Amino acid sequence: MDFKDFKLLTLNRRSIFPSVYSGEVIDDSVVTEILDIARWAPNHKMTEPWRFKVYSGKSKMILSDFLGHYYKENTPIEKFSETKYKRTMDKPLKSSHIIALCMQKDPQERVPEWEEIAAVSCAVMSMWLACTSLGLGSYWSSPKSVTSGPEFLKLDAGERCLGLFYIGVPKVVPETKVTRRPLSEVVEWI
Repeated sequence: MDFKDFKLLTLNRRSIFPSVYSGEVIDDSVVTEILDIARWAPNHKMTEPWRFKVYSGKSKMILSDFLGHYYKENTPIEKFSETKYKRTMDKPLKSSHIIALCMQKDPQERVPEWEEIAAVSCAVMSMWLACTSLGLGSYWSSPKSVTSGPEFLKLDAGERCLGLFYIGVPKVVPETKVTRRPLSEVVEWI
């Protein structure tokens, strides 16, 4: 791959939401390849802090039920939306795979936690680029239901969830007009 190909891949990376997924199931071997790419992300002291919990097949229903129940139980009646409740439960069911993005803090605390989070974030970007290169839709969501406690995900000591990564086959790739601030606004040459 040359630089132009890499730049094009990076510029075409988008959040593609489960609402436009076809429901087609992606082979587990493809998701395994995506996760294998993720584990090559940079990480200080080689702590490899990423942990992935993959939901597919029947386990998507368990995740869907949990997310729906959490929303219903933790939303005040005056703020409850039947549409949001249904959408929350539909996201896992419309996806092929959902990956809980977890971070295992280094037990020896050789690096600050923010570096471990940054390493997981780098791994997620690698996953996102892999999905884009394969024509798959993907989306990182960080609902309080999974980021606020270890109970549902059965996390180990020192482990926390940073969100869910939804993957699916899009019916169509939505046209988006994405812009960024000019480079001159975010770079200072010294």
